[in-house]
Amino acid sequence: MLKGGLGNIMKQAQKMQEDMAKAQAELAEMEVTGSAGGGMVNVVMNGKHGVSGVKVDPSVFEEDRDMLEDLLAAAINDAVQKVEDMTRDHLSGVTQGMGLPPGFKMPF
Repeated sequence: MLKGGLGNIMKQAQKMQEDMAKAQAELAEMEVTGSAGGGMVNVVMNGKHGVSGVKVDPSVFEEDRDMLEDLLAAAINDAVQKVEDMTRDHLSGVTQGMGLPPGFKMPF
């Protein structure tokens, strides 16, 4: 009886691992847009935190350099937060039922 239970646990673990790999591949293809300055600076980032695009309103170039740098940093930080939220939401279905403590971060 123990052997059957262990086999069942191993099958569940394998399925969860396959589901996690699939979810991570899906996340890598997803994109979010982080913005700052009321949309004056936008950064497009994928699920692996790769930046694929930056758009800056031309009026920002007329301002000082420090402001542009601050807006870029804020837009990137906004995109990073959105990727983390998207990752948590997308993987919640895979990790549901695992009994992980609140706030536990999976290694990805």
